[in-house]
Amino acid sequence: MNNTARIKKNIRLIKLQKLVIVSVLIGFLSAFLGLTLKKLTEYYEEIFFSQASLHPLYIFIFPVFGLSVIYFLRQYVFNKKENKGISEVLESTGSRSKNLPKSKIASHFINGLLTVVFGGSTGIEVSTVVATATIGSVAQRKQNIFKQYKTELICAGVAAGITALFNSPFAGMFFAMEVISRKVTRTFLITNIIAVSIAFGLIFLIDEKPLFAVNITTWHLRAIPYFILLGIIAGINSVYLTRCVLFFKNNLSQIKSHYYKILIGSVILSCSLFFFPQLFGEGYHALKMIFMNPNEVKLSSSLLYTFIGIILLKPIVTSATLFSGGDGGVFAPSVFIGAFLGLFVALLLNTYLKANIIPVNFMVLGMAALLSASIHAPFTAIFLICGLTNDYTLFLPIVLVCIISKYTAKLIYPHSVYSYAASVAK
Repeated sequence: MNNTARIKKNIRLIKLQKLVIVSVLIGFLSAFLGLTLKKLTEYYEEIFFSQASLHPLYIFIFPVFGLSVIYFLRQYVFNKKENKGISEVLESTGSRSKNLPKSKIASHFINGLLTVVFGGSTGIEVSTVVATATIGSVAQRKQNIFKQYKTELICAGVAAGITALFNSPFAGMFFAMEVISRKVTRTFLITNIIAVSIAFGLIFLIDEKPLFAVNITTWHLRAIPYFILLGIIAGINSVYLTRCVLFFKNNLSQIKSHYYKILIGSVILSCSLFFFPQLFGEGYHALKMIFMNPNEVKLSSSLLYTFIGIILLKPIVTSATLFSGGDGGVFAPSVFIGAFLGLFVALLLNTYLKANIIPVNFMVLGMAALLSASIHAPFTAIFLICGLTNDYTLFLPIVLVCIISKYTAKLIYPHSVYSYAASVAK
């Protein structure tokens, strides 16, 4: 081997070593940030929701207070930088010159936390994605040899953050691939596998439990036509969610005053929470309650009213939260709506068609189907929901409903919230 070849080989080895080291650091920092935000949000959301349940007046105070604090933080602490969600990550990966500023780590962490604990009807997932993407973005700017791997290192941060939130390294990998990168290179595989491995190791170390305790026993082939029906309904409902978000974003953008935006968003949010407290924050507290014994739930007029109200209002209050300055996206709302939609469909089929299907299965399938259709990422939805429940019994039905729901949604409306934002940015 001549000297030139030896030098080239040594340079490649040095690059690989540095990529491994930076991937380990990105994986640990992103997972730690994601877990910290998750734990803080769960803790304070429970406290604030309990207070709002005991004292209904707080339902009208919390949203306007939380959104106002977020506005003043953004104006006077975070240099008036607007939080655009995942679209700013896509803008960064699609451009050599645009980078995510360091302030995005703190701004999305704090604003995401404040949005949810004060009742904003969204989730911390998108806040985590942008904050962890910024960790990857900052890392790639530290040395010249990393600049060509900008997208891969950003994706490593995102993948580790999603892994930490949902206990699923596959969900982290697929989300980074389907939504952020949309391509797979050898460097992508190296950096992202290392990052999610570190994240999963941290989850294992602290013995993080699945978010939902679900008892799934089996599923039956005779239920496949009903699975297909659920996939189609979820696809239609996801378009409703997407169009609600885009309507508030595009049609109400002429309102320039931030105070009016906060007021409008707070009124919509507070009035909705007063009648349907399940819409408070991420809504996972409501899902945990209903997951306790969904197979024993019987359809009644009051329950029918609750299901219809939640399914119709959640997209509106999510859109109002984001429009008025809240931090978040459609990730958690999709999971929330999907669970209630799945249970609603199951109860209707059992009550009026005597279908004899298993409601808990339809809750899990609904979560996966609506998430897949909302973000146009079926593989992310498949492994994310399996990670949330720590159960792969429904793996094949989940694959089926995720694919059907995604293509139903794309047939009706070609964009997700993320792809629409990316197309506008171009």
